[in-house]
Amino acid sequence: MDWSRFRLFLTILLTLCLGGFASPVLAEASAAPPTPVSVVTLAPGKYVWHPEISPSGPVVMVISLNEQLAYVYRNGVAIGISTISSGKRGKETPPGVFPILQKKRDHRSNLYDDAPMPFMQRLTWDGVALHGGRIPGYPASHGCIRLPRAFAEQLFGITKLGDVIVVADVGTSPLSVAYPSVLAPVSGAGENLRLDPEQPGYSWNAVDVLDGPVTVVVSQPDRHVYVLRHGVLVGQAEFEYEAPDFGFPGSALYVLESSRARAGDATASTPPASALAWSVRALSDMQPEVVVPPASERFVPAELSTWLPAGFARHLQALLDPGVTLLLTDMPVIRQLPNAIPNVVPEPVRLPSLQATGATTL
Repeated sequence: MDWSRFRLFLTILLTLCLGGFASPVLAEASAAPPTPVSVVTLAPGKYVWHPEISPSGPVVMVISLNEQLAYVYRNGVAIGISTISSGKRGKETPPGVFPILQKKRDHRSNLYDDAPMPFMQRLTWDGVALHGGRIPGYPASHGCIRLPRAFAEQLFGITKLGDVIVVADVGTSPLSVAYPSVLAPVSGAGENLRLDPEQPGYSWNAVDVLDGPVTVVVSQPDRHVYVLRHGVLVGQAEFEYEAPDFGFPGSALYVLESSRARAGDATASTPPASALAWSVRALSDMQPEVVVPPASERFVPAELSTWLPAGFARHLQALLDPGVTLLLTDMPVIRQLPNAIPNVVPEPVRLPSLQATGATTL
C-alpha cells in the first residue's frame, strides 16, 4: 500500500468531515449573537446633545461597550448619545453599576505620564473614570471611558456625585441594556427595568410619584405613548392613528407653554388649560433630510387624547402644565433584532457592582 497517498486521502476526508460539513448545531452555537438595529449613526468623536428634550430630572447614563456609545438620560428620556473609547484588550473597562465618586474639571493621571483627563468623573478608586479624550473609533484606553471633550464638558455640567453610570455588554446585561434606546432601560439606582412595548391597553401608576418634571414620549414604531415623571415611568398606552401617512423619519420636540408667557407676560404662573399651547422645536441632527412635510404639520399634540384610551387620557391631561415636554420619535423603546427575530423582553437583572476600594489612582 502507498502509505503517503493513504495519509493524504485521510487528511482530506477529515477536513471535509470536520470543516466543510460541520454540524449546523455547532455552527449556530459558535455564531455571534444578533445585534439589534442601530438607532443612530455617529462617526468617531461625534455626538448629539439635546438637553431641552428633558430640561430637569434625575440623570442616569448607560455605556454600551459593544456599540462604543454612551447614552445619557434625564427624567428617563435620552438627551444625548455619544461615541466613546473604552479599555483596550488587556485593559478592558469592567461592566457594572457605578456611582460617580468624584468630579474634577482639570485632572491629570498619576498613572500614565501626567496625561490630561479633562472633566473627569471617577467611577472606581483604582483607575476607571469618564473623561474627555481621543476617540479613534475602537477601544483604546487603559480602562477609562473616553468621551469627546465637548460632550464630556456638557455631561460634567448636569451630573452630581452619586449619579449612576451603568457600563453594559452582552455578556452581563440584557439586550435592552447593552443596546439601549430612547427610554432609560435602568432606574436611577441602576436596576434594570422591564419595558414592554407589546403591552396591550394601558397602565397608570403614579401613586409613588406625586411631583417632579413630566416628559411624554410618543414612539411611532411602538405605537405607544410613555409618560415619565421624575425619572419614573408612570404610564404607558397604545395609541391609534387613522391617517396611513402619520409616520415620519426623525424626532421632533414639543414644549407646553402658557400663551401669556409666550407673549412675554411673566405674571402668568398657573394658566387654565385653554391658555396653554404647544410650541415645536427642531432637532435638526435627529431629523434626516427627506422629502416629507414637517412634523409640525403632521402631528398636533392637542389631539393626542383622541388617540388614547379615555382613562389614560384623563390621567395625562391632569399632568399637562407649562414646561411639560413631548418627544415624537421614530426610535423604539426596545430596539428590534434584524431579520424579524423576536426581541424577547428580558427579566430584570441587577448588574454586578464593581466599585473598588483602596488608594486613589487614575
